[in-house]
Amino acid sequence: MNANNNLNHNYTSKIILSTDLYKNLFPTINLLNSSVLVSLSGALRIYIASLLLLVNINILNCLAGGLIVYAVYTLDRALEPAEDAINRSELKGANKKLALFVCLITFAVGCYILNSSGLLLIALMPLVAGYLYSKGISVGRIKLKLKGGLGVKNLVVGITWGTFIASIAGVGLETIMSVFLVFFYYGSKLFINSTIYDFKDVKGDLMAGIKTLPVSLGEKKTRRLLLTLHIGSHLLLISAILMHLIAFEPVVVIYSLIIGLIYIFRLTKNRENETPLGKIERLFLVDGEAASIIYLRAAVATLI
Repeated sequence: MNANNNLNHNYTSKIILSTDLYKNLFPTINLLNSSVLVSLSGALRIYIASLLLLVNINILNCLAGGLIVYAVYTLDRALEPAEDAINRSELKGANKKLALFVCLITFAVGCYILNSSGLLLIALMPLVAGYLYSKGISVGRIKLKLKGGLGVKNLVVGITWGTFIASIAGVGLETIMSVFLVFFYYGSKLFINSTIYDFKDVKGDLMAGIKTLPVSLGEKKTRRLLLTLHIGSHLLLISAILMHLIAFEPVVVIYSLIIGLIYIFRLTKNRENETPLGKIERLFLVDGEAASIIYLRAAVATLI
């Protein structure tokens, strides 16, 4: 009798274990896949930045940059901050240990590649910036808390990734002004993109106490701010081309200007109940922008 009970118990335990594994499988896959598009976009942005700076394109460095982006964003989602726990229900139950292991591997490979170009500090910068943003800065008895400040998250994203992209693309370049212009261009673009993503996370940001621009300024004022920054950064880019500070890349500038105007007008509204079609639109316009530029540039080149 006891033998039968033990057998039934073991059989039931195996069924429960296999069910749990199956139940955690899809959230884990969603977690591991959630940053693939943004990492590809990061790699292609380094490629485009290299075009603008008229330097030899280092494909390995572009790849390494993409790996760093993947590791940082996946790590952020794996640690599940308060706003993500609410707005990313599809990640609930994911195997965080596996995600952290994948992050460690991809980050280590990215650092190894970038270190060969003397860019180890740049590779580490996103993690350091993320830590300082979350924990704040302490100097003696004075503690400066960054998280929760109005627009601070967007500013940190813009400065961090703008510096990351421009530094990798412009490594060894003596013309500092050109690198700064690319930094400002991508810093502005990523500030805008991160703000657009805040429109779908309003509820989570409110509960987490994060004063994002959509939460604090509202839709209209936030839209005006983003339009001003977007148009201003592109006017600066055009001026830099006319002054021969960066390369003449009309497809990059024109497409970036137009697509930016489109997604600022289209996506700066409450998108908490985003439809599947709306998600595809957002991913194509924002995260797919760099890939679209590369494809369109290649298509135009074949026609000329």
